Amino acid sequence: MPPRPEPTRRQRILRCVRNPFYASQQVFRPSRPDRLVDPRVGRLQLWRTLLGIAAWLWFTITYGLVSDAGDAEAAISDRFNQSWISVLVLMCTFPVVVGAFVVAARGPLKRLYLRRSLRSLGAIVALMASMAMFPLAVAQDPVTQGFRDFIGIPGKVVLGVLCLWSLGFALYGIGLSLVHVLRTADIHELVPPCLALVLSWEMALIDLITGAYPQVPLIARVVFIVGAPAVITAMSVWEIRRLHGHGLTLREALRPSTP
Repeated sequence: MPPRPEPTRRQRILRCVRNPFYASQQVFRPSRPDRLVDPRVGRLQLWRTLLGIAAWLWFTITYGLVSDAGDAEAAISDRFNQSWISVLVLMCTFPVVVGAFVVAARGPLKRLYLRRSLRSLGAIVALMASMAMFPLAVAQDPVTQGFRDFIGIPGKVVLGVLCLWSLGFALYGIGLSLVHVLRTADIHELVPPCLALVLSWEMALIDLITGAYPQVPLIARVVFIVGAPAVITAMSVWEIRRLHGHGLTLREALRPSTP
């Protein structure tokens, strides 16, 4: 059976307009052609996110944080908020880690990594823009209400459709952003595990400072909050060692190869 032809640029754009989940894949998945693709690393990145969700579910059920439908709805809302906070923290951490990576690079690699980082920056802008659609559509402040009155019924219908499209795009985009660490593999394959490692400890610190899960016994709470970044650290170290086996070392990433 002959291979299916690659879709044209116009076909991809039309499909993005029709399908917000496909659009999320185009925006939040790494796509650099010469990027090393290791199936084991890809599975690890997916499992890193799924294990976090599974650990949270076990923690929530074990300590009785969900007892009825109202608690379940609140728990799901809390999990979404926590995921969104993780992405926001990732957005703030991104320029620090990537900036250090670019500063440490030598010669033409600085410009190369800066150019590659534009795709990650584009993913950040797209996610923020999609999240901004919700207050524009439903917020009750005078500015947004005045805007909705100004565009009239046809405009409100279009705004509602855009809001629904943005909902699918943003929810899937948050998941993909955490799995692919804001598609930073497009910059260099070593950036995602380093960024995930830093993010995990930042989130643990935020949970400790804010007193997350106050109804859970202290020992269990500390084990859960500290255990999650410890596991992610071990997985990130394994990923870095795996990439070293392919010849992708930090020295190679920061020093241009000599002829």
